[in-house]
Amino acid sequence: MEFHHEAKTLIDIQISAGNELWISRQVIREFLVNVTRPQSVSQPMTIAEVEAEMNVLNSVFNIADETANVTAKLLQLIKQYPTGGKQIHDANIVATMLVNDVDTLLTQNMDDMKRFEKEILLIPLKADAKP
Repeated sequence: MEFHHEAKTLIDIQISAGNELWISRQVIREFLVNVTRPQSVSQPMTIAEVEAEMNVLNSVFNIADETANVTAKLLQLIKQYPTGGKQIHDANIVATMLVNDVDTLLTQNMDDMKRFEKEILLIPLKADAKP
């Protein structure tokens, strides 16, 4: 959980400022993939731990669902910003944001998300990263 401290700090700042926070179902799935697989740096979470973390996520974030409108926006984005392969996941995050009127993304993936900076504001997860 390399960026956990930075992410928590930035999220706490946003909560203190009274900002509404969103997370997508896709990001939740990616989180679940990472915390339930054995890794060299950590043991997988138990199902009870996963359930507890899901309760925290549900209490902190609004959850953006993937809908037919998100798929239509995704297709529009990949036409406008040539995208393929695993980059479709990034485009889907942006499509979900746009359909849900979310305009700012906290990300550790600045290089891949930069293609969408005309659509959304990018905030780098690492304090020393450049937007």
